[in-house]
Order: sequence, then C-alpha cells, then structure tokens
Amino acid sequence: MRHFDHLNPTETERLFSVHPEEFDRDADAEVLAVALGATLYMPATRTTLARDLVKQGGSGVVSSVVCLEDAIADVDLPAAEKNVVNQLGELGRAVIGGGPAAQFPLTFVRVRNPDQIVDVVDGLGVHARVLSGFVLPKFTEETGVEFLEALADVRSRTGLALHAMPVIESPEAVHVETRTDMLLGVQRLLAKHRDVVLAVRLGATDLSAAFGIRRDRDLTIYDVRVVAEVISDVVNVLGRADGSGYVVTGPVWEYFVNHDRMSKPLLRESPFDENDERKLRHRLIRRDLDGLIREAVLDKANGLTGKTVIHPTHVAAVHALSVVTHEEYADACDILGEQMTSGGVRASAYRNKMNEARPHRSWAERTVRRAAAFGVAAPEVGFVDLLAASACT
Repeated sequence: MRHFDHLNPTETERLFSVHPEEFDRDADAEVLAVALGATLYMPATRTTLARDLVKQGGSGVVSSVVCLEDAIADVDLPAAEKNVVNQLGELGRAVIGGGPAAQFPLTFVRVRNPDQIVDVVDGLGVHARVLSGFVLPKFTEETGVEFLEALADVRSRTGLALHAMPVIESPEAVHVETRTDMLLGVQRLLAKHRDVVLAVRLGATDLSAAFGIRRDRDLTIYDVRVVAEVISDVVNVLGRADGSGYVVTGPVWEYFVNHDRMSKPLLRESPFDENDERKLRHRLIRRDLDGLIREAVLDKANGLTGKTVIHPTHVAAVHALSVVTHEEYADACDILGEQMTSGGVRASAYRNKMNEARPHRSWAERTVRRAAAFGVAAPEVGFVDLLAASACT
C-alpha cells in the first residue's frame, strides 16, 4: 500500500521531492497509525460493502471503518451483523483470487459490544485476515476491559495481529468533574495493552450531544469550546510525545452537500488564483469542504493526526494536508542532523525561522514519520497543487 498510488507516475514525480513509502497491513503499529490518514466510515448495512471497499481503495482511501454502532438502528442490528460477515467474507474470497481486490483499505469494524468482536472474527473464519482491527466505542477504564479481553481472545486463537482503536466520547469524558479521572483511567488501561492499541479516536458527535450541540457547517469543532476543551485534555493525557502517548486522530467532519451560507468561505482566494484553480475553490466551497480543510489544519496544530470522514470527497483534502511541505522537511532534517545532536539553535535553511534542537526534536521526529507515510512535496508544490491532482476532487 502507498498513499497517492492512484496518481499517475508523471504527476507523482511532479508533486513529490520524496515519495510516500510503501507499507503493508502487517507493518508496525507506529507506521500504520500515522498512515491511517482520512478514515472513511461506512454503515454496516451497505449491501455493496465489499465492492465499495475495493473501489475506494483504488481511488486513494487507505483506511476505513465499517460501523455496527451508532450508524445502525437497533432494529437493523442483526441484519447488519450478518451483512458484515457476508460482505467481508466476499472480500476475503476476492483477495484469495488476486486482482484489484488487493487494493482494499485497512479495514476496521466499529462494534457495539465486546461479543461482536468474537462473532465477526469467528463468522469470517479464514477470511478474518481482511480485518485490521476494531474500533471500540464509548471507551472508559471500566467498559474498555471487556473489549480488550475479547480482542486478546481472538488474537490468541487466530494469530492475527488485530489492532484496537478506542474512541473517547463518553459522558465521563465530557463533564469537567469526571474528565481527568476518566482519562487517567484510560491511560492506565491502555498502557497494559500497548501492543494492540493503534490509535485513539475522538467522537465529536457524542461529545457535542452531551450539551445538545451540533456544530454548524460554517464552524470548526474548535469553535465549540466545551468540545475543544475535551480534545485538548485528551491530547494532554493520551497524546504525549514522551513515548507514553498514542496517535490521536481528528474528529469527524459530517457535512458534504451545498447549503445556504451565513459566513464567508474559509478558503483564501489567492492560493487558488495563483494556481489558476478558481473552479476547484468553487467546488470545495460548494461541497462544504472549506470547513473541513480549516478544521483539518487546526487538528494538525493541536497535535492530532489523520481524521474521521464520512464521504469519499473528504479524503483528498485530508491527505493533501498530510503531505509534508518541503520547508517542514528541511527543518526536520536540520533539527535531527548531526550538527544539532548536542543541542543548540540555528537559522532554518529557508532563512525565515530559528530551529532549536531540543524543544523541536519531537516535532521533527513526528514530521519525518509523516513524510514516510505521505511524502514530501516538491519545493514549489503546495496544498492546492496536491488537491487539484487528486482524482477524488
């Protein structure tokens, strides 16, 4: 697998000074967590699930979640469970046969209860190898134990390296009087199961629901202060760069169609004018993707990596923003280079900032890991170029 593999080789050569690296489904968790990118959620009731996964994998989607939880009405749950097993089994049979099915994304199932982990794996039998793991909802120290025990059971019985992605979205995480104890409890539990934890996800919809809030398309989640405070605390406790933390992924962007706007678009005109891509800017605004882009930029600034999305048109924007700029890479390599191993400070290669070896080192290490997954843009290539080149736009 490789990000941007759906682009033709000529475009890839033009866009990247360092190409994204290949990785496989059995890569180290540290590699896979950064490479998740835009994780596309799909309801488990979709009857064309196997075909859709292959289609999206061929157009740039690298990770996906099949949802058995909030996306499914209670009355539809038995049919959804059966459909997941049937569709992923069909995918498994196609993979055995070879051909384009091998392009399907890393695939996770968001379960509603621990028993579903066992039921899905046992139902798939030999085809369970199409799974990369499970998303564990409403995760706390108390509820998480049974999920992780069920995952440990199927890992032991099958030998599959299935990963866990717990979701922070419970009321205990929202309410200020319980949040710290809840997050510290999750930290303790995850530390005992570090070998299976791929990333920590944020359930912004449930976090907002605790206050009867739904953010508007013209706002980012960071404008909803009570939820932004939760995100800040999750990163503080679970996203530390001292070796104890995990990749924390960005919350879902849930809009994808046109609407009457109350606010100005969040995309500046000049970058699109300079690249003669005014029509692209118009399409992004018409699809409400200017809000997604602004939120993804703020995700990155707040220590989050990747993002949950619910529509294929979202993927290209998140991945374009994940590419390391030539300037970022030059700074990271400078900071990690031999000349700064003993500390100190020096002007950046771009002569526009100071690079400090010790305080910037963790940032530089994360930047190099992101560069391995998403590549480094050529010196004159920016976000608009990367987005315009993607077939997903």
